Amino acid sequence: MRLLLFNLATDAADPVLGFGSVWIRELAGHCETIDVITMYRGAVDLPDNVRVFSAGRERGWSRARRLAQFYRHLTRLLWARRYDVCFAHMMPLFAALAGPPLKARGVPLVLWYAHRQETRQLRLGAAMSWRAVTSVATSFPVPTDKLRVVGQGIDTDFYAPAPRAESAQDERPLVIQVARLAAIKHQATTIRALAGSEAQLVFVGGVQPGYPDDYQRELEALCAQLGQRCRFTGDLPAAGVRDWNRRATIAVNTSPVGLFDKSALESMACALPTVVCNPAFAPVLGEHRDLLMIDGPEDVAGLRERLAHLLAMPEDERQRIGRALRAGVMREHSLKALIGRLLSVFESGELPAE
Repeated sequence: MRLLLFNLATDAADPVLGFGSVWIRELAGHCETIDVITMYRGAVDLPDNVRVFSAGRERGWSRARRLAQFYRHLTRLLWARRYDVCFAHMMPLFAALAGPPLKARGVPLVLWYAHRQETRQLRLGAAMSWRAVTSVATSFPVPTDKLRVVGQGIDTDFYAPAPRAESAQDERPLVIQVARLAAIKHQATTIRALAGSEAQLVFVGGVQPGYPDDYQRELEALCAQLGQRCRFTGDLPAAGVRDWNRRATIAVNTSPVGLFDKSALESMACALPTVVCNPAFAPVLGEHRDLLMIDGPEDVAGLRERLAHLLAMPEDERQRIGRALRAGVMREHSLKALIGRLLSVFESGELPAE
């Protein structure tokens, strides 16, 4: 298969978007060639059958110049190579821009989008696409019969429990929340739920770009007001995030419906009991749904109750829950499962038979 791929940022060092490079590497093992057109090019370490072409954001180019560069790359590549499919990963803009020339060349376009926000770019990109794919149905806000649900694509070889010899326990119970700092992630709910607890609370992730610089200070002030021990790590590379998941006692994710947050799945893949509020996680939680699901992102009382229950459990019981969650992630959302489903969509437009 000869694949043309659009990607927002191709940068293995990016603390949020670096997973895209992992996906490209995995796809490369199933493709003859992959040509990537990306908005931003950073650290690139990809197989020899992958080429990366940037629209130039890393050079500080204007929007008009990036647009011209995108079309320059696209036109040259479409004339030089015959592609079997084009995959637009979280790039509805590129899908909308490339739709007409791709259609003229007979190249089917598959759009990946996984977010609650509906935009004009998304509507146009979906209209131009042959198929749309997403992690869970609630993460694609435009109604369409083109949609196929393929899972999230967690690298469960990387996000895995620590080898027994390397596992470490903190003296105090450790509760983590892995997410960019933003009101929509509801970090304040976790602070309030743990008020009065002896557990340490660690927020892994920096302030959401474009968010007020003082948002972290607001959360720090709330921690001080409630007497809650809190630590803020800022943005970390993937290995740093994984290390916190391996150290922690419990993880919390209070992202609302529509934000199917992969960080919660990464915590579960590390066999860490993880409390969530998005019902889309239910297939992974299985028999532990009542214990690990709260009613919504502002359900302080529900989160307090579940954290207290989990913290009071014997360690071996928490480990048993963690193992069950990891099995659920591997079944529903592993990278290998995702790649198999994507390839089936690329080749036939349909998911593989179960």
